[in-house]
Amino acid sequence: MAPKNVLITGCSSGIGLALAVKMASDEQKRFKVYATMRDLAKKDKLAEAAGSTMRNTLEIKQLDVCNEESIKKCISSIPGRIDILVSNAGMGLIGPIECQTIEEMQNVMDTNFFGLVRLLKEVLPDMKKRKSGHIVVISSVMGIQGILFNDVYAASKFAVEGFCESLAIQALKFKLHLTLIEPGPVVTEFERKVFEDGMKMDLSAADEETADMFVNIYLKNYKQIFQTLGQTAEDIAEHTVKIILAENPPFRHQTNTLYTPMTTLKYADPNGDLPIDTFYKMVFQHDKIFSASLNFIKLLRWKSRKSFDLGGTSSQ
Repeated sequence: MAPKNVLITGCSSGIGLALAVKMASDEQKRFKVYATMRDLAKKDKLAEAAGSTMRNTLEIKQLDVCNEESIKKCISSIPGRIDILVSNAGMGLIGPIECQTIEEMQNVMDTNFFGLVRLLKEVLPDMKKRKSGHIVVISSVMGIQGILFNDVYAASKFAVEGFCESLAIQALKFKLHLTLIEPGPVVTEFERKVFEDGMKMDLSAADEETADMFVNIYLKNYKQIFQTLGQTAEDIAEHTVKIILAENPPFRHQTNTLYTPMTTLKYADPNGDLPIDTFYKMVFQHDKIFSASLNFIKLLRWKSRKSFDLGGTSSQ
């Protein structure tokens, strides 16, 4: 059977890089991966990780999801059809909205939401014509549940989720698969850059209480949350490949079971008050309990990994 053509965006680091390498290294050679990135000057890390798969099952191409001509040029250079599209390129933004420019917010929406739309405008017509294809979108649990000081990023992911939920009905008619991969915290360069930008943010436009909340509550707990709940890019890549290989892939897939209780709160209360009230109490009233809970989860995770390493075989 001929390998399936896979186009992945945002492959210079993180999830995109890990997924491109994993699919290109498939022992059964089921995929021909076209790993794309906006800036080809950043391709060395991927090329090194890809190793012998380069020019065999993996090719690196330039693609900027914010530029229609770049998308058209990349897709037209790929021989044959695109069987699997993985929309992964993204941009983060944290902090009080008073301290963010409209231009910064528009850039997030342009990359995270309209970037996906531009890709689909090029890829979808041929998939519909063939009545074959799988669209995989790297979304986020923040497309389901908003988080403090992630207002604009969550808005972009909510837009992605609503867009895909609407499109899924049409996709079903054309026998296409559409899947939203929803990670929680993932420890990548993407997240490190978001944190560093938050640390350097000019907070002079915010009131004292909001600035203090961002620095001494949000940023203070940021690293601990990622160390406790965070997955690796390789974890997300493994989940994604399993979904792609599934006979009947689901519309939504959350990769982190530790985070699932948080998103479940939203579905438990149609009024929407329960998750907001819960997060409020966790942040402002029970911060010590919250920190203790994170430490407890961290201990359980460490113990389970230790016993796994000593006694069993891991699928990761």
